[in-house]
Amino acid sequence: MKLKYINAEDTARNAKATVHKTGKLGFSSDAIEYLDIRDGKSIQFAQNAEDENDNNLYAVIHEGQEEGAFKLIRAGNYFYVNTKNMFDALNIDYKTAKVIYDLVMIEHEGSQIVKMLRREIKKKKTDIPT
Repeated sequence: MKLKYINAEDTARNAKATVHKTGKLGFSSDAIEYLDIRDGKSIQFAQNAEDENDNNLYAVIHEGQEEGAFKLIRAGNYFYVNTKNMFDALNIDYKTAKVIYDLVMIEHEGSQIVKMLRREIKKKKTDIPT
């Protein structure tokens, strides 16, 4: 048997992005560090075209503003993306469920990309806006 040890520093991060009530996608401070998000960068989202049951998103962070990519916007120490229209077009119900994406780097076609693992938490009736 050959053992491959797991590095605690690689698994200790809480890199996530949360869809706000407004449809904006906000990044946690761990995600900002993990993805090296800075002013002037942009993010481009993708879906798995080969698996319609894959509800995760995939993303590439670009150094500048790329055509078709979303601008990463700074708000104090945090960053967000105006994704309301994208989530509406994808029929992702961020109004009645809290939608969170856990972020992990994966290799795809020889490049590092972000796999956004989707999870949902149903909101309590008192949390749902009227």
